[in-house]
Amino acid sequence: QVSFVESGGGLVQPGGSLRLSCVASGFTLRSYAMSWYRQAPGKERELVALIGDNGGAITYANSVKGRFTISRDNDKNTVALQMNSLKPEDTAVYYCQRYGLDSWSQGTQVIVSS
Repeated sequence: QVSFVESGGGLVQPGGSLRLSCVASGFTLRSYAMSWYRQAPGKERELVALIGDNGGAITYANSVKGRFTISRDNDKNTVALQMNSLKPEDTAVYYCQRYGLDSWSQGTQVIVSS
């Protein structure tokens, strides 16, 4: 079965950085586009970043562009999200997802606060 395990979340001050990691299993990662989503309290889940199966075709939400970087290592079956210059508005649960699926892991909590 397809599964994802996210890690790397936590509490960070505004302006700080975090690196989220995702280990995928149950499918051939290199064959699929991968993504990170997030859901803040009281808001809809939103797409944060998308990376194509070959590492190209990278897109970001306007709110994170220039601050976040998505990457993948198909040999290790992992996807990462480097988050810099974090803002309180980035507070959310972050989810790793094979793009196009509609089943969700537990995610990892990111809290940006002083």
